Amino acid sequence: MAEFTMELNDEQKEVRDWIHGFAVDVMRPAAAEWDEREETPWPVIQEAAKIGLYSLDFYAQQFFDPTGLGIPMAMEELFWGDAGIGLSIVGTGLAAVGVLANGTEEQIGTWVPQMYGDVHDVKVAAFCSSEPDAGSDVAAMRTRAVYDEAKDEWVLNGTKTWATNGGIANVHVVVAVVDPDAGSKGHASFIVPPNTPGLSQGQKFKKHGIRASHTAEVVLENVRVPGHCLLGGKEKLDERLARARENAKKDGVGRVKNAAMATFEASRPAVGAMAVGTARAAYEEALEYAKTRSQFGRPIIDNQGVAFQLADMRTQIDAARLLVWRASWMAVTGKPFTSAEGSMSKLFASEVAKKVTAQAVQILGGNGFTREYPVERMHRDAAIYTIFEGTSEIQRLVIARTLSGMPIR
Repeated sequence: MAEFTMELNDEQKEVRDWIHGFAVDVMRPAAAEWDEREETPWPVIQEAAKIGLYSLDFYAQQFFDPTGLGIPMAMEELFWGDAGIGLSIVGTGLAAVGVLANGTEEQIGTWVPQMYGDVHDVKVAAFCSSEPDAGSDVAAMRTRAVYDEAKDEWVLNGTKTWATNGGIANVHVVVAVVDPDAGSKGHASFIVPPNTPGLSQGQKFKKHGIRASHTAEVVLENVRVPGHCLLGGKEKLDERLARARENAKKDGVGRVKNAAMATFEASRPAVGAMAVGTARAAYEEALEYAKTRSQFGRPIIDNQGVAFQLADMRTQIDAARLLVWRASWMAVTGKPFTSAEGSMSKLFASEVAKKVTAQAVQILGGNGFTREYPVERMHRDAAIYTIFEGTSEIQRLVIARTLSGMPIR
């Protein structure tokens, strides 16, 4: 078992510096353009694929890092480069995690490579869970999957929303209700293969931030997928549903894994690392500005009002990173989140990103409010971290329930 450490080893440092170089040379020069265009930055993804940064092999290597720090380290550097482009590069990973968390070995081997494509034909994937009336309230999900036993096919109908890469993805992972009476325990995840009839893109959202990342509705109209596209297989699903029903009879609670929640549990520290990267980028811009911007005959960092803000910003960023690293290390070493450490890391880091980027805008003053300086974009981008993959309010609810053991509402 890897011991917890706050020091990256030589190999990790080399990877970190490699990603940082890509962020400096490729992502940052393109960030403002793709933010304005509000389009998927395919040329940047292509460049990432050419060097192996956008690939199944790279993310597998980081995912299986025995210290648990590979993924958060990579996320921090990419999102230091730019959050919108960063999400376009890593958005496929959420769908991949959905398969890894719920799929069989055969399903993982078959579908995850197709999510990325190859250097000559880059693809993306989408994880589709949220719905117009079911975001944080996953129990309100309406998308249905009905099994056609005669054809060994599942028929999916419904509308998903807020799907990163939704509609443009090669592979979609869709969470649907298979047993309405089981509440959130009656959900399952399905692979929708490329070019499956009935799946279409709905509204594409024009967003406040992360505008280089494609976000859209996904409409499912009598979408038929083969039985083997049910993640985990039907036998496992039937066993899980039977267990949920039995537990519900005993004490009203089905203590079984929910398909969407299993994906979010695995990804929360990574989202925290994204927030740390954005916060760090804004802090560094503000620090450099404060050292070079002069008012009343001296650099503004000579004023305690500015210097103390920067001190607090750096302290909070480092604290957020430590929470992310702890949760990532616990996950990879099999230590249970007995105090909801995964949610803690995502909650704190996302709140820090919003606060730090706002402080960076304030330190830059009028310049910070213009698009001539990147902190304006970073501040807009940071707003998403307290919303997606579980709002801050949901994270607090998860933490409170875990600590108290009570069904807090």
